[in-house]
Amino acid sequence: MTYSTPSDRPSEGVVFLHGISRSFRSLIRMQKAVDAAGFATRNIGYPSRHKALSDLADDIHPAITPFVEANEGCTHFVCHSMGGLLARVYLARHRPARLGRVVMLGTPNGGSEIADMLRHWLPYRLYFGPAGQQLVTSRDAETEALLPAVDYPVGVIAGDRSLDPITSRFMLPGADDGRVTVARTKLDGMADHVVIPASHAFMMKNKEAIRQTIAFLKNGQFTTVR
Repeated sequence: MTYSTPSDRPSEGVVFLHGISRSFRSLIRMQKAVDAAGFATRNIGYPSRHKALSDLADDIHPAITPFVEANEGCTHFVCHSMGGLLARVYLARHRPARLGRVVMLGTPNGGSEIADMLRHWLPYRLYFGPAGQQLVTSRDAETEALLPAVDYPVGVIAGDRSLDPITSRFMLPGADDGRVTVARTKLDGMADHVVIPASHAFMMKNKEAIRQTIAFLKNGQFTTVR
């Protein structure tokens, strides 16, 4: 993790939130690139498989608050997979006064058909925990209330390469990244959406994903895919 001294700290900061069953280490490559692009960064780990989204949002708040207060400018968010849903819950509850832009990579904003099919399977329930039950395409009223409409700039990056031919052929309708369909990444009110040739598991390490993330953080829109 990179830290800047007060004298050379960039004015804007970026909070990173990893996906379910991952750790902050999965976003280190992305973090280093964003740091080099001129942002202060805070990469947060959280117990993604052990609590529901509501509790996780409260868990990460103490780590985010001092970082936000140290930023003279805006605080942005970059999130992979379920981390994007967690950001939506967090921002509905603890929105910074100077909120910047939010980048979501492979986030199942519309849920995942895989979660639909496996949610009642005991191994899935035991491994992915309470938050795993909230990744379905048809959410209960309580979960839906946690995810109000966005009124801040959101850029969504979707992948269309799969490393899992079984899920892509039998569980996911249409173009997908092996875990989430391109269609399900879309979010009403988003500022921009781009599809890149990347898989869900490695999207946050993908050079094109990193390039597009930095473009949106700086300009509020994605650029042409190379």
